[in-house]
Amino acid sequence: MRNSRRRLLAFVCGMVVSAATAFAAAPGADDSGAALWAGDAQRMMQWVMRHGDHGGRPFAIVDKKQARIHVFEPSGALVGATPVLIGLTRGDRDSVSSFVDRTVASLMPTERTTPAGRFDSEPGHNDKGEAIVWFDYDAALAIHRLRPAPAQERRPQRMASSDPAERRITYGCVVVPEAFYDDVIAPTLGRHRGVVYVLPDEGTSDAMSSSAEMALRAP
Repeated sequence: MRNSRRRLLAFVCGMVVSAATAFAAAPGADDSGAALWAGDAQRMMQWVMRHGDHGGRPFAIVDKKQARIHVFEPSGALVGATPVLIGLTRGDRDSVSSFVDRTVASLMPTERTTPAGRFDSEPGHNDKGEAIVWFDYDAALAIHRLRPAPAQERRPQRMASSDPAERRITYGCVVVPEAFYDDVIAPTLGRHRGVVYVLPDEGTSDAMSSSAEMALRAP
């Protein structure tokens, strides 16, 4: 599942948790949840809708600086948002296929990043049959529910923390509360192919969208 624009954007740059972190938007509202998600994520959403970059598909924006995901209907209506767990280490590396030849546990801490960029997503299942949403199949990266993990990782507590830095713990996947996956991810990205935009740790959504515009204009 490769995409040239995804690569261009990349270079610039379960345990049950309360569903109270998710919120629903009024269908069709132009500023759905704007008070709760201003900044880079909002600017990225506006760029996506202005250019139709999502191709009429549901899409999500992962704001790594805030460790949050925002999920949208094809119309641009906000379905929900929630804090997420993301890669342990800051950085915007592009995923490399060589990781597939290694076990997840063998990744060095510096390799445990959530890459920035534009990704064509696809519903699927992991090796245990659990429903997930692949956003970089080659690198085994997906959006999935919070799962049981070693107690010392304190994943449920990290998910509940108000500090985005506390929510950096995964091997690169984007981990959401179980109820949020069932109520928001499953009916949108979990049912249809979509697009996942991962905003960079370095730089802003403006840099990503400017590079994408250049790609769109290229002959």
